[in-house]
Order: sequence, then structure tokens, then C-alpha cells
Amino acid sequence: MQTLDLDWVRAQFPAFSSEVLAGQAFFENAGGSFTCRQVVDRLTRFYHDRKVQPYAPYEASRLGGEEMDEARRRLAEMLGVATHEVSFGPSTSQNTYVLAQAVRKWIRPGQSIIVTNQDHEANSGPWRRLAEEGVTVREWKVDRETGSLDPALLADMLDGNVALVCFPHCSNVVAEINDVAAITAMAHAAGAKVCVDGVSYAPHGFPDVGALGCDAYVFSAYKTYGPHQGIMVIREGWGFDLPNQGHHFNGGSLYKRFTPAGPDHAQVAASAGMADYFDAMSVHHGGPVGAGAARLSHDLMRAQEVAVLQPLLDYLADRNLVRLIGPQDAGKRAPTVAVELAGPGIDAAVALAPYGIMAGGGNFYGQRPLQGMGIDTEKGVLRLSFVHYTSVAEVEKLIGALDRVL
Repeated sequence: MQTLDLDWVRAQFPAFSSEVLAGQAFFENAGGSFTCRQVVDRLTRFYHDRKVQPYAPYEASRLGGEEMDEARRRLAEMLGVATHEVSFGPSTSQNTYVLAQAVRKWIRPGQSIIVTNQDHEANSGPWRRLAEEGVTVREWKVDRETGSLDPALLADMLDGNVALVCFPHCSNVVAEINDVAAITAMAHAAGAKVCVDGVSYAPHGFPDVGALGCDAYVFSAYKTYGPHQGIMVIREGWGFDLPNQGHHFNGGSLYKRFTPAGPDHAQVAASAGMADYFDAMSVHHGGPVGAGAARLSHDLMRAQEVAVLQPLLDYLADRNLVRLIGPQDAGKRAPTVAVELAGPGIDAAVALAPYGIMAGGGNFYGQRPLQGMGIDTEKGVLRLSFVHYTSVAEVEKLIGALDRVL
């Protein structure tokens, strides 16, 4: 496996040539990544040249519609699913809420839903609210010490009455990568559908959702170097069983069934820039385009992240009075590093800022996993999150700043 060309990667992001951001090291990528220039260029072009109602017969409209269709087609190919199985919405929270409303009418009396307390609230709250409608909601709990989800506990919960299992590919505070394919197979064997929250995993390389086997997979484009859109994969085998949540005349279109509002034309079109970026990364490293580019870029990105992350994990694991959340092995987790300190996490983030470290503190809508590990959600954690464009020098800068602050 070759090494990611980091100089080439950083040249694809306007933020790294910004005078405003000069000297700053960005460690709050879990809240939203920098946007690649391919997306910026497409968004600018759409607002300049295509800002009309799409799919009309005149040229500007025709081109705008084609660019929207291109985004769906190319992203679907990279995710290993059919084009019509990809839909866009204003956010992952909104997409999940709409999906939950469809499930509310689909689920039968006496059936239950399993959720976890490892999730970001976006893939927990909408399902838990169905309890108000009489749906039994069961909780697959994290280990109090490690934050891990034990599949054996899920196996004990699965029975013929479970209709749906909802869990994260990885948590935005625990960061351990769950075995989605194995968990999905277990749930399917028990007759349950599966919805996976990929918000905290997808920034580290697009997964092959088709190979994972889950029935729905949701993530946020603004965390995968794109515009502020939520992207949802809903597999045809389940999507047409669920009641239409869109306009009545869109009921026959899978990618419109779960979009009650009209799409943001410009942002949908600009999402093709993410595919441009991954194609370009693959070609630069001697690889293919399309699905093959997604697989190669995923592997290149993960290898870079694991190498850069491990020294930070080793440093934090050796610190007294610091509780490192999640695995100490970089290969088992995403580079989203939460630590519990003696004081509020936000205080540490504030103290890091003068050293050119952009980090975050709080609970990050992860109150449930923090509570599950006995952490005061008011105090929260310090979160240090990065992606493939983070350099060794930036991590060394972070460690030096932590030495001073901690």
C-alpha cells in the first residue's frame, strides 16, 4: 500500500492557503471538515451559471439538472449502491427524523426497535420518540469503562419481535469502529432491518454500503469535504415497503420518497465535487475512477490517519488525570479523540486556542454515551478530531500545546 501524498491532498483544500487560517491546526473536524476546492468550484459555478429551476428545456436549467443527477449517480457508485437509493436532505438529523416517521407507520403492533447509547443524538432521539407512539424501544448499552458495544449483548436482545436495529458505524465521542457487516448479518438473521449512522465514519473514507448489507446508511456531506447536506442511502428492498413521506406524486421515486421538502439544487449539484476529489486522489496515486477510486482513497486516508493518530493516543494514555475515551489502538478507531479531564472540556479548548489549536469541548450531542460511561455531560470532554489531511507536524504541535495546557 502506497503512502498518501499529503502535499497533493492539502493543495486540494483552499483553507490551507487562507491567510485567516494561517498558523492554525484544525482539530475539530468531527464537527465539519474543510471543503475541497472541487466542491467549492461546482457550487460557485452553479450559483453563477445554473441558478434557475432545474430540469426545464432551456440550457442553464438542463445543465443544472444534469449536475444534480451526476452527483447522485457518482456518489451511489462510490457507495456501492444503485443511483436511486441515494437521497439528499438538509441534514442527517432531518433525514433520520423523516425515516423514523415512515417507520412509525410501517412497524407492526408488538414489534420493537433496538437503539444504542453510543450514538450521536441524530440516530437515537428520533427512534426513541417512537416510544410515545407505543413502540417498544430497547437500548443496547455501552460498556461503562470502555464505551464499546458488545455484539453478544445484542444477540441476547434479538428475537422475532425486533423490527429494526439502529447503531453507529462509530461514535462521535467513543470513535471505536463497529463491525457493521457482522452486526447487520446478526440482525437480518433475526428478521430485523438495520439503520447505520455513518456520520462519524464516512469522513475517513466512503464505505462500501452495498457490501456492508445494511438497509439504511446516513452521513453528512459537510463532514466529507462537501456542502451542508445530509446523504441517506435507503436500499430498495426496504425503501418501497415504507410509506411515502414526500409529495404524493413522488411516491414512485425512491430518492424522493423521504424528502418532504424540495432539494437544495446548488448543494446537491456541488456534492459531485466530492466524487471529483476522490477520483482525483485515486488517479494521482495511480488508481482508477468510480467505485475503485472510493476504495483506494478510503485505504489511503485510513492508513494516513492511523499513522498520525497513534502517537497522540500513546501520549494521552500516558498522562495522569486524563481519561482517554475509546481504544488506544489507532487501527480500531477513527481519529476522533475525546478525553475526560478534571475540569470542563471547553476550558481546555479555550486554553489551546492561543497555541494555534482549533479544538472543541462539550458533549457534542453525545450525552447518552458520556452518561453511559459515567461522565458528567455538563463538564463534557475535550475533543481532538482530525482527518486524512492532518499532518504529523500538526499533531506534534497539538501535543506540545497539550503539554502546556494539561
